[in-house]
Amino acid sequence: MKYRKLGRTGLDISLIGLGTMTWGRQNTQDEGFEQMDYALTQGINFFDTAEMYAVPPNADTYGTTETIIGHWFASRKNRDQVILASKIAGPGLSWIREGKNIIDRKNIIAAVESSLKRLQTDYIDLYQLHWPNRGSYHFGQLWDYAPDFDKAAVENNFIEVLETCAELIQAGKIRHIGLSNETAWGTSKWLELADKHQLPRMASIQNEYSLLCRHFEPDLSEISLHENCGLLAWSPLSRGMISGKYLNGALPKGSRLSLDARREHRAAPQTDAAIAAYIDLANEHQLDVCQMALAFVNQQPFVSSNLIGATNMQQLKSNIASIDITLSPELIKGIKSIRRQYPAPF
Repeated sequence: MKYRKLGRTGLDISLIGLGTMTWGRQNTQDEGFEQMDYALTQGINFFDTAEMYAVPPNADTYGTTETIIGHWFASRKNRDQVILASKIAGPGLSWIREGKNIIDRKNIIAAVESSLKRLQTDYIDLYQLHWPNRGSYHFGQLWDYAPDFDKAAVENNFIEVLETCAELIQAGKIRHIGLSNETAWGTSKWLELADKHQLPRMASIQNEYSLLCRHFEPDLSEISLHENCGLLAWSPLSRGMISGKYLNGALPKGSRLSLDARREHRAAPQTDAAIAAYIDLANEHQLDVCQMALAFVNQQPFVSSNLIGATNMQQLKSNIASIDITLSPELIKGIKSIRRQYPAPF
């Protein structure tokens, strides 16, 4: 395994991070235990979860993934071997705190206490803001996103959040903080206000990043590199779409898309065309397309950890093995050519 620094925290986190969101919906507790056990043997020390998991999200599965992780900690007695990240949900889910779950002092305190109880731990190493109160271009909102908010009110909320996190850090309940699904303006503002008011600094930003989704470049990647706020890349396989299993409208039984009632914004003819091109490129270089896609993310200098997810052990082992693959200059040239043809397929 390879390791990279988590911002300025001094923590070394595994370049392959273990995503957990399927546990409790697509995966059983026993399967989650098996994945965590194996990940540790492969040198993975960074696990990522969230209060809203398992996914696809609903009221019945809310908090289930954290509960499974908590049972694993209690069973294995190995909390000290894991750098654990979790998240507070932003607004929009009616079943979380009666739908009044904006990210503010009251909700952060309530969310942290509940997560700690489910996780059966005294502390969370990295506590992240799952998505901004003001909205963003993530989750399929790219083409209609039009930022419109009260700048002064947003900045005041940022300061309140940072002050609350400072208190929780002082109390030992969280150790570091991070962003998720943020914009370049938002990330810069969080860092600016932390420095200005001597408050905790965001250590990372967890955004979608993959061969098919490269919105993180170039502006956020520049911030990550030069402000020590590295990317935790989620959905590096674009919900498994890069494998080709959903091509031409296919919907394999038991797959995530078959369980999710929400419209899949990534599904489109141009997405299928891009996926087919990447599969051809992988075949040309005698690589598995999923391993190629993960190796591409691993090689980016602004990535602190590549968050993989799997629903079976074969997928997990293959995903972790991507750490040993180095993409050749010729293959990278091929990726650049496909990106030129399909720069933003969804």
